[in-house]
Amino acid sequence: MDRLKLVVVGGGITGLAAAHRAVELARERAIALDLTLFEARTRLGGTIGTERADGFLVEVGPDSFLSEKPWALALCRRLGVEDRLVRTDDRFRKVFVWRAGRLHPLPDGFQLLAPTKFGPFVTSGLFSWPGKLRMALDLILPRGVSDDESLGAFVRRRLGREALERVAQPLVAGIYTADPDDLSLAATMPRFRELERRDRSVILGLWRAARRAPLDGTSGARWSLFVTFQNGMEELVTTLASRLPPGATLLKQRVDEIERRGGRWRVVSAEGSLIEADRVIVAVESHISGRLLRYVDPALATLLGEIPYASSATVTLGYRRTDVPHPVDGFGFVVPRTEHRALLACTFSSVKYPGRAPEGHVLLRCFVGGALNEGVLELDDATLVARAREELRQALGVTAEPVLTRVSRWAKAMPQYHVGHGERVEAIERCAAALPGLHLAGGAYRGVGIADCIRSGEAAAERALGVESVVSDRFDRAESP
Repeated sequence: MDRLKLVVVGGGITGLAAAHRAVELARERAIALDLTLFEARTRLGGTIGTERADGFLVEVGPDSFLSEKPWALALCRRLGVEDRLVRTDDRFRKVFVWRAGRLHPLPDGFQLLAPTKFGPFVTSGLFSWPGKLRMALDLILPRGVSDDESLGAFVRRRLGREALERVAQPLVAGIYTADPDDLSLAATMPRFRELERRDRSVILGLWRAARRAPLDGTSGARWSLFVTFQNGMEELVTTLASRLPPGATLLKQRVDEIERRGGRWRVVSAEGSLIEADRVIVAVESHISGRLLRYVDPALATLLGEIPYASSATVTLGYRRTDVPHPVDGFGFVVPRTEHRALLACTFSSVKYPGRAPEGHVLLRCFVGGALNEGVLELDDATLVARAREELRQALGVTAEPVLTRVSRWAKAMPQYHVGHGERVEAIERCAAALPGLHLAGGAYRGVGIADCIRSGEAAAERALGVESVVSDRFDRAESP
């Protein structure tokens, strides 16, 4: 083969990471690479986008990535942009839960599902005494026997209804926009299943892990758990795009079909472009991948289409600081579904990260929709803003007009890892492995975060170029603490 022709379908973070990794490997291995990346939109980055307006920095999608998952940080180091990263202001690391008309601080040491510190948990007003005693039963309950169960079932069984409704459900909604009674524990939070199997009690397992943590040595000395770019997450997109060969990216080219012809692949766009390729990386939503591959392998297409997706939106509001009575002394708040609010959560963006609002102002980012409340997205932008403002009035006492308003909608953009997801992904991977030169990547399979998508894209590029992958091919900790 004189030149290796590689096509990447999708210019989100997964596709960009795949394309960049392929270029890296081709340079390292002296492979003559001919690369084409198709993107249907007018810009690259998928859900990642940053806007500057009136001194505010607005993220239209993800505002950060996890530092404890190494793939995003490693990519930043290879790109030479690590010095442009910023950490959270951990003076205000507190997270609130909006319950019964007031904001309750999440007890210090509470790790997503269970407490790791006794004092803050016992004195917290977030839980009733019967709820606290029910959580304490985890210390004596026997191990479960299910191989995969829903996150909701697991939390109820181990820690009780209050732990699920007041903490686990709203925190999980902020990560996966999902219903915990559908969400696969094994695919999203395997750490907690492993804690139960190893230590029997989730609380005991977390306590033991917390005691060991200072001896382990982590990335936390330099980086906070959440990391972003000084000028917004779009910096990562523009940097990756700048490292691709000139002319390799085709914008406004929606791939309409992928065909297998005589041992090679044909990628056809709705705009009339046709490219033959030796290898194809499909890095779009799985339901789109299924449509593209419907004539190549109907069974694979069916499996891909069975992964459900949820829709969501962000409503970003900028205020003068004097117009916000609340001290906004935390990273934000989450809202349990039992409160029957439109908001899933609200991030105090200008507190969490530097440079997000001009002096004397605050930036609040509200989240709506998700699997449990997609109906709210039928409202128009003005009504969504009005709902968000009314709920911020109740939560934070804000009655003034915002000085900045932005609404970003993401239809069917968040994959839902339902119970049985791991088995489905393994079946998808078996089908794809039987099609030489075809590689699937993205958040639909083994992790939804930016770091996970980078890992998936880079692993696909390594397979496409015949390089043994250095990336683990299993479910790692998909959860955010």
